[in-house]
Amino acid sequence: MDRRRFITNSLALGAAVSTPYSLTRAAFAAQMPSEIVDMDALTLSRAIQDKQVSCVETMDAYLTHIHRHNPVYNAIVSLVEDDSLRRRAMAADQGLSSGDNKGWMHGMPFAVKELQAVAGMRYTSGSPMFADRVADQDSALASRLRAAGVLFIGKTNVPEFGLGSQSYNPVFGATGSAWNPALTSGGSSGGAASGLGTHMLPVADGSDMMGSLRNPGAFNNVIGFRPSVNMMSGTDSEPRALSTSGPMGRNTRDTIALFNTISATRIGGEFNPLDLNDVKLAWFGNLGGYLAMEPGITELCESSLQAVSAAGAQVENTLPLFNLQDLWLCWTSLRHSGRGRSSRRYYDNPETRPLLKPELVYEVEHSFSITDGDEANANRIRRAWYRELDRLFDQYDFLVLPTAQVFPYDKNQHWPTEINGRAMDTYHRWMEVVILGSLGGIPVLNVPVGFDAQGRPMGMQIMGRFGEDRKVLEFGLAYEQITDHLQQRPQLVSA
Repeated sequence: MDRRRFITNSLALGAAVSTPYSLTRAAFAAQMPSEIVDMDALTLSRAIQDKQVSCVETMDAYLTHIHRHNPVYNAIVSLVEDDSLRRRAMAADQGLSSGDNKGWMHGMPFAVKELQAVAGMRYTSGSPMFADRVADQDSALASRLRAAGVLFIGKTNVPEFGLGSQSYNPVFGATGSAWNPALTSGGSSGGAASGLGTHMLPVADGSDMMGSLRNPGAFNNVIGFRPSVNMMSGTDSEPRALSTSGPMGRNTRDTIALFNTISATRIGGEFNPLDLNDVKLAWFGNLGGYLAMEPGITELCESSLQAVSAAGAQVENTLPLFNLQDLWLCWTSLRHSGRGRSSRRYYDNPETRPLLKPELVYEVEHSFSITDGDEANANRIRRAWYRELDRLFDQYDFLVLPTAQVFPYDKNQHWPTEINGRAMDTYHRWMEVVILGSLGGIPVLNVPVGFDAQGRPMGMQIMGRFGEDRKVLEFGLAYEQITDHLQQRPQLVSA
């Protein structure tokens, strides 16, 4: 197959390119940037491996696209100089020619979340305290990516220390949603999700304690996957960890490929779309009115669930048999104590305390009142929640909730102070919908459910039993076959 036809036939989601076969190579090359960046990650990988496109052409395409749009969206920060990236891309091409093929991500542009260290690159964590810090070695995740052949082009923006689900910080500013750069991209993996939604990145990593892979996925109409918490680390803990890294993609297959690249525990074998016949889902909605929810969110989720039902699945309205206020008490106790331990030294230092965002100060100061007894009680509640999840998963294959309680909002607003007339009493109460999965340590996939009348995207959480990551991801593959949400593209704003 000739190179031109390969690109035309390989675009993500079957979108055709209107390149006439009589086009000269020079004219074809002029159109190349938009075509290459529109390939999904696995298609781009095949194009590079088959030498239908070179690593240099790929890098040039992405740099052109990034320079055109990133000044508006601010998804990628600490971008490496073009000349250096082109030299690395040339070396990657030479490696392919000499048989030094590092794998499916060989020569692929990649920007790591700014909470990850990459040797020789700026590593700020979004904090002015570390504005000039440069990492001297790779994190474990970055090391796996480097071994897979990626070319690190920069970092993806985050909130300061990853705190909060709105990606703004005093070092780099705020990141806009791919669907409207005036609105937030969510967080803390907001730069990653915006980079994916705008096609400035083929695939991206993120991390999630309180929805940080899921919420940005919903706000940018992309896939975000929070794995079972032992998958990325390769170690089990009791109680289960609250936070984990994970993959994001423009579709589920790309997300699976990246997951198996960055995780300590690889899931082998082929992934196939789940047969939705006899699959049973529990729809939690707004938890019987417990959660404040912006109008229109549950309706979008229910519309998508109708498509799932029409494909053969059984969807039932149900609620967990659990005191949800106990879950919130458990969550805040563990979060305060954890954040207090990790950040107390910055709070106690009179030189660094003024540099901390108010939300981090809030977490540290509330940690002062958390006793050993409070933590023990929180872990007792958490173990009871594990048992309730097991009971539910004995009846249902998946538990389903909206991914967020609000649509993307003004990126200059730090956090929603009220939802549908109900006041939010903390900076993270508006994200309470995600703690059911976080406290369970279970695999959760954000899948898109469409857009409201203002064109703002939303998603829903597909939660699976602990350890059933394959099943959750195979549901995602099936879901893509019966919906077209991922085929929608934003009208991008140029700088």
